[in-house]
Amino acid sequence: MAPEGDREAQAIQPRYLGLARAELSARARTARSLMRACRSCPRACGVDRAGGEVGTCGTARLAIVDAAFPHRGEESCLSGWRGSGTIFFAHCNLECVFCQNWEISQIGVGREYAADELASAMLRLQLEGCHNINLVTPEHVVPQVVEGLVAAIGAGLRLPVVYNTSAYDALDSLRLLDGLIDIYMPDFKFWERDTAARLCGAADYPDRAREAIAEMHRQVGPLLLDDQGIARRGVLVRHLVLPGHLAESAAIFRWLACEVSPATYVNVMDQYRPAYRVRRASVPRRLAKDAAEEADDRAEDLVDPADRSADRAAGGLAGRQADEFRDIARRPRGEELCAARAAARAAGLWRFADEG
Repeated sequence: MAPEGDREAQAIQPRYLGLARAELSARARTARSLMRACRSCPRACGVDRAGGEVGTCGTARLAIVDAAFPHRGEESCLSGWRGSGTIFFAHCNLECVFCQNWEISQIGVGREYAADELASAMLRLQLEGCHNINLVTPEHVVPQVVEGLVAAIGAGLRLPVVYNTSAYDALDSLRLLDGLIDIYMPDFKFWERDTAARLCGAADYPDRAREAIAEMHRQVGPLLLDDQGIARRGVLVRHLVLPGHLAESAAIFRWLACEVSPATYVNVMDQYRPAYRVRRASVPRRLAKDAAEEADDRAEDLVDPADRSADRAAGGLAGRQADEFRDIARRPRGEELCAARAAARAAGLWRFADEG
């Protein structure tokens, strides 16, 4: 069941088609100016990325892209039958200890793309028949995304654009995107500041996520699907269920229902597994060194050299993290997943991804 008005979704055109050429050019200029003392994300590191300095996120003047391809594993309303035109940006402004794509987000696998190369990637995905352009982890490269989008629109882009984000977004960046983005897909991860500080290195994450999702909803409203079930415009919120954190899940669902809309389209995700730094915590102590030796060596490359001697004295990353993240070093149990979904319904939410 979908909200009233979805029958007209088929006729909805990408929002950027309503922006004049002069406005698009102005957005690109503003985007470039924001990099001079970077405030693109809540880290607000202030470096001159336009001049080539590297931000807290690990990115300088140009965005780094790991891959661009038709993705058939997203929510069915995005992937459809032709795939979602996904562009994976490297690096991230968060440091999630359980990241399943940590080689991309923390090491930064990929290569730099200029604005015209981003535009070419979008146009290629359009030619391949994708239903949309899906920008994954764009929070720290919003200025570069805007430059690429403006170039692609001028060259004939006509697909809806999906902003696939952790929700750790700066309001100024989201306002710059207003009119360019059709579908916002934030992942609301944590409700408590202490949890966010421990698991993603950003105590203000819950505050910034609430601000960001409210702004996203203001811009595009609840998710609209066309008569073939493909998303055309609106907000789709993801929430990854963590083991032992049901109270936080329930708080997030209550906030979405009460402060955003009970018609918020939600994906209650069951894909959590111990990965990256948490993976070592899931290995029994007697096996940790052998089973995680290679992963430890690669993870140590991410640690400041000044901290490595202390790590080794404490038994290395595996030994230290086995204690620190023991509480989330398992998959959620079936009853936890059921309880999370029940909490979403109890909060008043009624639209769920891939549930018929």
